[in-house]
This record gives sequence, C-alpha cells and structure tokens, in this order.
Amino acid sequence: MTSLSKVQQEEYFEALLDFTTNILELPEGSLASKSRKKHLQLPRMIVSVVANMIDETHYNVIAKGINRDRTSVNYYINMHESNLRGYPEYRNLFNDIYKKYLNLKQSKKTFIDILHLKNHLDSFGVKNSEKQQITLRIKSGKVGVNIKVSYLDLSFQLELINLAMKNCNYKLNLI
Repeated sequence: MTSLSKVQQEEYFEALLDFTTNILELPEGSLASKSRKKHLQLPRMIVSVVANMIDETHYNVIAKGINRDRTSVNYYINMHESNLRGYPEYRNLFNDIYKKYLNLKQSKKTFIDILHLKNHLDSFGVKNSEKQQITLRIKSGKVGVNIKVSYLDLSFQLELINLAMKNCNYKLNLI
C-alpha cells in the first residue's frame, strides 16, 4: 500500500464515521470512545465491516479511526457472517448503514472515458510536470489517468486533485 492510498483510506473512513454518527444521531467522535455500551459497540463493528467491504480499508486504518487494536477489527470482520445470521439487531443496523453508504458512494460522479476525466482535471489546473519524478494514478469508474509530477510540485498537485475530485468517486495511487 502506498502512503497516498493510506491517506485516502483515512479520509474515506473519517467520512464513514461522520456519516454513521449523523444517521444514528450519536455524539461526534463517540465511535472512537472507549465505551463498550451496545448502542456504540454495534455501529463500531458495522463501520469496520462496511469500510473493509466497500472501500477496502486496511485493518490498521480502521483500528486507528475507532481507537481499537487491529485484533478487534479482525474479530469484527470475521464475526460478520455469524452476526448477520444470528443477531437481528446487528443485521438490521448493518443493512441500513451499508445501503445508505453505498448509495452515497454511487451517487458521486464517475467518468465514462479518459477524455472527460482529463478535461475535468485540466479545468482545475492539474497538469503533468516537465520534470517527472513521480507518477500519480487517478482512477474513476473504469477509466484512469496518469499524472506525472516532480517532488517539488507533488503537494500542490495533490491539493488540486483532491479539490477537483471532491464530489467524484475515485482512487488515487502512487505508481
């Protein structure tokens, strides 16, 4: 995993935590608390599973976001099938959060061809550098674009990419 995708995973996971706390009307940051109360524990388990299923978030990122160790996250994910079958409260809450989050992710813009993606990035000032040292791969839908950048320009180009793709469903990787 590159550090760029780890940063993106952290951003997506934070968004999922905020999304879940808003849906369930929980206090902000409550899923990262040390409380073992059922009204916090179930959403914590479900957020871990949803993040791993939809965004392919690494266990370490999930553990850091919910203030637990990686072993707990592993347990949540491994117990998911069993919980779905035998725990109706878990199943209902999981189905609700999973469907709403998936709808949110699918409602974001994806690109149908490379030309549209390149034009969109160009309109925000994302450009290839003359002195290529790093290649960034931006993938949205089934299309992807490589952006060649220098070390000096990397931070600025990342800001532009994040701004350009704010309302888009995309993945950013370092090649």
